[in-house]
Parts: sequence; C-alpha cells; structure tokens
Amino acid sequence: MACPICDRKSDEKFRPFCSKRCADVDLGKWLGGGYAIPSNDPDELDEVIAEMEKQATQKPH
Repeated sequence: MACPICDRKSDEKFRPFCSKRCADVDLGKWLGGGYAIPSNDPDELDEVIAEMEKQATQKPH
C-alpha cells in the first residue's frame, strides 16, 4: 500500500502513511479544511450570512 501523501511504501506503525510526518500532514489538511467540499448551494450561503449578521448585532454578555 502506498502512502496517500507521498506515495512511498506505507509503514505498519503509521498505516496508511509511511511516517508520522505524513500522518501529521494529513491531519493538518483535515484541520485546515483542505479536504472540505465547497458548496454553491444558495440556501446554505444565505443561512451562513444570516447567522453571521445575527452574531454581529448581539451584545457581549
């Protein structure tokens, strides 16, 4: 099995990755939104904008 990050042979200890570094690169992509699927759904966009406007007008406690 090849490492999905660098295509080297995967290491059993870090499977499916070849090293801790590649596992960390993958985790960084997940946490940074690198694997997110963009949405062009206008309803979803309208909901996000409405929520942001609502939060902007609320006074802090």
